[in-house]
Amino acid sequence: MTVTVLVVDDSKLARMVFKRNLKAVRPGWAVVEAVDAPDGLSKYAEVQPNAVFLDFNMPGRNGLELAGDLRKLTPELPIAIITANVQDKLEQRAAELGVAFIPKPLNEAGIADFLDALEV
Repeated sequence: MTVTVLVVDDSKLARMVFKRNLKAVRPGWAVVEAVDAPDGLSKYAEVQPNAVFLDFNMPGRNGLELAGDLRKLTPELPIAIITANVQDKLEQRAAELGVAFIPKPLNEAGIADFLDALEV
């Protein structure tokens, strides 16, 4: 069984960096990319990923709003918000949703720490 991770980020460079870092810590895992919240919901429905990484700052709906939608669809889905916008208020809202909060710049260790806690 292939483990699939969905990354939703409006920055192509950020998605490329994420994919490179994920492949370094989990070489056999698949990465599906989405550019915004609507695309993320669509890709989620298509692939049913094992974990999701969401950028917070995206045009339209932000990552926490998308996380709320995903929680309604799959309450146990492992979700992480990745952002350079590190604020107590955002971390608190993420915690209320049961979402991990990972500050950017995202690196191999940040991804590995989150994934090591999962049972996939």
